[in-house]
Amino acid sequence: MEFLTEYGLFLAKVVTVVVALLVIVGFIVANREQLKDRIQGHIVVTSLNDRYEQMKETLLEAVMEKHEFAHRHKQMAKEKKAREKALLKKHKAEKKQKPAEKVQRKDLEPTDTPLPEQGEADAEAGDTQSRAIIKAKPEGERVRLFVLHFDGDIKASALAQLREEVTAILQVAEPGDEVVVCLESPGGVVANYGLAASQLARVRSAGIQLTIAVDKVAASGGYMMACVADRILAAPFAMLGSIGVLAQLPNFNRFLKRYDVDFELFTAGEYKRTVTMFGENTEQGKEKFQSDLEEIHALFQHFVSEYRPQLDVAKVSTGEVWFGQRAVELGLVDELKTSDEYLTSRASDADLYQVEYKERKNIAKKMGLAAQSGVESALMRLFSRLEAWRHQAQ
Repeated sequence: MEFLTEYGLFLAKVVTVVVALLVIVGFIVANREQLKDRIQGHIVVTSLNDRYEQMKETLLEAVMEKHEFAHRHKQMAKEKKAREKALLKKHKAEKKQKPAEKVQRKDLEPTDTPLPEQGEADAEAGDTQSRAIIKAKPEGERVRLFVLHFDGDIKASALAQLREEVTAILQVAEPGDEVVVCLESPGGVVANYGLAASQLARVRSAGIQLTIAVDKVAASGGYMMACVADRILAAPFAMLGSIGVLAQLPNFNRFLKRYDVDFELFTAGEYKRTVTMFGENTEQGKEKFQSDLEEIHALFQHFVSEYRPQLDVAKVSTGEVWFGQRAVELGLVDELKTSDEYLTSRASDADLYQVEYKERKNIAKKMGLAAQSGVESALMRLFSRLEAWRHQAQ
């Protein structure tokens, strides 16, 4: 048993040295990467209609008789060809109609110069008519749905991708189109999630319908993002809410005093630092810190009420979390429906495009990520073995 214990300690030392070296290498690689210019990523667009159709065809091919599937395939090809032919005919008719409209407008132009007031009124009327034309989709044209995925952590790390994706979509989206965000987040840093919510607000400001689908959780900062939507969908057991603010930190002041360690903190400004991890926190500092949290909470409530005025914010801003059905009753959610259910139901009358921003990674960054993954894996294995040896010794 002593041999195993000594061998375990020796192995732990070796692993510790290796892990330390890997950490240093990973740190160096990551810092070198940050010093270089950021490599631009690219937008990847996937047609969900095609994906759903391929899944359907694969399954039908497996369950149908060969001659039935072949007949169905031929029939679908004929229908597709007929649709393309009808669409081409429609485009040709529209092209012929445009020159006639131009001639008609030219004949209707007044010969006399209009008065300034009349000119301004006509210009305003024309501008209103122009906006109306832009907002109305041509009859028979399919709506486009742009689908995004936001998987949030405490730092809202997916924010960088979200900014690029929203920017790309707003270059082509038109009123009548829709943006669907499949959102999953337990919340995190206020500033980061506030900026993420502002990115979604850009969609609404552009006049594009915004739908948020929550399958698992949208709490705290996650709900701050979700409330921006025109409509919120949630799975029956999804968790939503947590409209509150949390801050916690350990304090080692008594530990330092026990070992006669002094901690000196120098600040300029009465409330530059209210509470610390190593200093002795005063009642005045704690009260100021709590006051800051209350102020952030008030801003959070105001933000939610601005986008969901029908919601009784005072009732739901207790920091509690509710499941889907109860969230609907309280007004936190508009409808119980999973993201899969919603997207597949829309595939028949809309064109669905999944939009992803993927950042290119060079060799240095890949090495840094590999080193990080290796360190995490080595630590997990070390802890598992030490735990096993501990149980064997007992």
